[in-house]
Amino acid sequence: MQYIIYPEIFNIKAFFTGKAPGVDTETLKKLSGKKHIYFPVQKHTGKVITLDSDMTPKIADAVITKRKDILIGVQVADCVPILLYDRKRNVIGTVHAGWRGTAKGILKNTIKEMTIRYNSKPEDIIIAMGPAIRWCCYHVGDDVLEAVKKETGSGEYHTVRDGKYCLDLPSANKYQALSTGISEKNIWIFEECTYCYPEKFHSYRYSKGTTGRQGGFIGMP
Repeated sequence: MQYIIYPEIFNIKAFFTGKAPGVDTETLKKLSGKKHIYFPVQKHTGKVITLDSDMTPKIADAVITKRKDILIGVQVADCVPILLYDRKRNVIGTVHAGWRGTAKGILKNTIKEMTIRYNSKPEDIIIAMGPAIRWCCYHVGDDVLEAVKKETGSGEYHTVRDGKYCLDLPSANKYQALSTGISEKNIWIFEECTYCYPEKFHSYRYSKGTTGRQGGFIGMP
């Protein structure tokens, strides 16, 4: 059975997938009505690319574009899939935010690129974060936590349970978005944890490293 999540914060074609359909391109084309899908080559970087006419896959963990003829997406299996939409200037973006990308400010970089490339303003940008591992199940070392804290600053996105550091990447990215001027009412976060619901989602940690991918996708009419 297909599991598709449509964030109600958007009024354009934007959705997250579960195990089924995952990142099956033919199904994604049917769901979106688009003939072309663009995925960056994800390497846990802080790099953002602007998609114009060149559809060659490039190394990056975020994509922004004004093109209306394509669906842009990211692939995840515990990391946070993030979708952005500037409703005034018709700019869309998608972000893959694992802990490394979060520590490199990948979402902040994406918002900055939207303002530079397309003159977007933070107050016009809405954001949705899809299925990811949550702090109930994401135990990390102090090196990971410190790297994310250095980029994120203060906020309620980490805790200690049973002597272990627990990190919540969606919340960390929320605080990073707020620091750029995004309004909290313009941020939507999916609550379920990918590790807690292996029947619905691929989880890299749950499967101990061998798993498929689901994703986040957005396209303009």
